[in-house]
Amino acid sequence: MTDILFLSERVRNSILIGESDFREFKSAFEGRPDSKKPRLVKKICEDIAEGLVAFANTDGGELIIGVEDDGTITGVPHRQDEIDTMLAAVKSHIIHGQLLPLDYAVKLVIDDKTVLFFQVEKGANEIYQLPDGRVMVRQDKRTVPANVKHLQFQRQEILSREYDRQYVDGASVNDLDTSRVQELADSFLKGMTIEKCLQQAGLAEYSVNGFKLRRAALLLFAKDIQKWCPNSKVRFIKVSGIELGSGDKYNVVSDELVYGNISELMYKSWESLRPFLAYKTVFGANAQFEQQYIYPENACREALVNAIAHRDYISHNGIEVHVYDNRIEVRSPGALLSTLTVDDLLALENRHESRNSKITYILKISRFMREIGEGVKRMFDLMEENELQKPKLYSNTSWFTVTFFNKSVYTDKQQEFLRLFDKFKLTVNQKKIVLLGIDGKELAPDDIYTAIRTKDSNIYNNEITTLRMMKILEEIRTNPQASRVSKIKNIEKPKVSRYKIILPLA
Repeated sequence: MTDILFLSERVRNSILIGESDFREFKSAFEGRPDSKKPRLVKKICEDIAEGLVAFANTDGGELIIGVEDDGTITGVPHRQDEIDTMLAAVKSHIIHGQLLPLDYAVKLVIDDKTVLFFQVEKGANEIYQLPDGRVMVRQDKRTVPANVKHLQFQRQEILSREYDRQYVDGASVNDLDTSRVQELADSFLKGMTIEKCLQQAGLAEYSVNGFKLRRAALLLFAKDIQKWCPNSKVRFIKVSGIELGSGDKYNVVSDELVYGNISELMYKSWESLRPFLAYKTVFGANAQFEQQYIYPENACREALVNAIAHRDYISHNGIEVHVYDNRIEVRSPGALLSTLTVDDLLALENRHESRNSKITYILKISRFMREIGEGVKRMFDLMEENELQKPKLYSNTSWFTVTFFNKSVYTDKQQEFLRLFDKFKLTVNQKKIVLLGIDGKELAPDDIYTAIRTKDSNIYNNEITTLRMMKILEEIRTNPQASRVSKIKNIEKPKVSRYKIILPLA
């Protein structure tokens, strides 16, 4: 059958698509460009084990040995017995007693060059380790160590981790919105057939019983999502006030349900949420009244996309968005995975692990999601840029919730102080520096670096120079004077006060 995607073609396509969160290339050579030599088998085996353990502990993925970072196929020049040793690394270089959720560990010939292709699924039952006990994960397209103890997941979590990759009896390509699948196919390689696209994306396989679809394909593209997943929905509840009442005090203004497959929900749910992003009227820079959203649109969109991507689709609940007068809560069914904590996310270090690895992969290549793991950081950055309080993250046994508040990050006293500088149109960083000088406090360089959350001296110097040119910031100690104070008082020079804020003339 012409629609069967043979493994060699699939691997060639993967090489053309390039490295990603789900795919890594490793060279079998080392040395200077003009004197390359085969790498040590031991080192390649270690790379294989670390890469596959990291993929299994995160969202699954592919590792190809014999390909350079830029996609150039240079091949594996080693002897057959050495290649056999590398292929066996999936067992020999993993902690004793563990078996990786391996799909492939094979030698292939691509463009007359030998390559080794490995593919693992996302682990459902345990955390995978190297022989020395180390745990590796994927972060920012890199394989990095993680401080995660060996865990046995609860049965419900095991089921939810496996759900999107299960094959569904009775489902066929005719059950899918083929126009959307074709869009996905074109994003892989122009002209790829729908069947080959579904195989390339890991959403389907040919078997002795015919073409089999994984559940992720239906969740993403089903024509009739109610037939396959009735809980694929988002509920929008608008509440009058800051708490939900009951009985005579029931204060729900509107209650709307949006249904659809994931591709549809991405659009439909966002269009339903936007009207609830309450806006305010402000006097703009052009001396005209303007409408501004109280909540950053992109932060709210990020929370909604993450909820759709990472929710527990086994749960009978749908996603819920509660809109109160003072906040918006985006509730996603399913607790945070046991390998992640709220503190991990609050560290804003792009830690990630997707419950629905197949779905997340498709949303990434379809550009609904950007870099995996950056969503939380983006939400926090956007709220800070808009001078609003930090989002609140919460997880219990049933829900993971992101809450956005429409309250300013500044106190009433700080807002009153900043109004004195309105005519200067200060940036967020400049406001942070100005607020350091409230009540006449003198400013040390350390205070400024901490306030603007950077260690970059160029950013520091630019902000200081701009404020001095505005005559808002005045130097009270020169650099040599600060050095002398540092020696006399035996304190670090960056902790010596050097500036003060000058109030503008009325």
